[in-house]
Amino acid sequence: MRPPPSDRPAPLLATAVLALSSALLLALVAGEWPPLVAVDEDIAGATHRWAVADHDTTRVLRILTDWVWDPLTMRLLCAAVAVWLVWRHSAWRTALWLTLTCALGTLAQQSLKAAVGRPRPVWPDPVDSAHYAAFPSGHTMTATVVCGLLLWLLHRCGTGRAIWRTALVAAVLSVVGVGLTRVWLGVHWPSDVLGGWLLGALVVALAVLVYEGERGARRHPRP
Repeated sequence: MRPPPSDRPAPLLATAVLALSSALLLALVAGEWPPLVAVDEDIAGATHRWAVADHDTTRVLRILTDWVWDPLTMRLLCAAVAVWLVWRHSAWRTALWLTLTCALGTLAQQSLKAAVGRPRPVWPDPVDSAHYAAFPSGHTMTATVVCGLLLWLLHRCGTGRAIWRTALVAAVLSVVGVGLTRVWLGVHWPSDVLGGWLLGALVVALAVLVYEGERGARRHPRP
């Protein structure tokens, strides 16, 4: 009797595509590829002019990026979910997996910032400021990792349709929104944000592969 077809090739293919896309973008950024630099400068210049002219929108986006979508807020959300997993379900392995993935994502992000050392945009009339190197966007990558992991956990738990849709909308708004705010506020180039999205999604994909592989090994131990 033939074994049922495996779902594993699809996640593996998605992970490979994300890895190749991330590596390509990293190479283009590190090599300062002129077409990419030109597009970054054009978009960043236009959005900065809008940010300077529209004080009300800029003020709202600063609140969102500094408080709602700040990396610390995202990590606290992750920690709260990990505590809830242990307290309500005694899911120590899942809580540890979630915490370690977020920690490793932060480590990868900071290591890449130090390795690439890309300068942030500099404006004569800045509307916001930020520290450390530009690539990848830490806000964007952290939001992508945390929201991606939590969405996957909700999907795996088979949550209700209403809760799933609400969580999906909130996650998409957070991940896309935080990236756009970083460009609008003039603290990142567009490719920094794209790098944060790609690398964050890659971290989530790798974490899911590890989690499912470990569960599969425990379910079907080798003789």
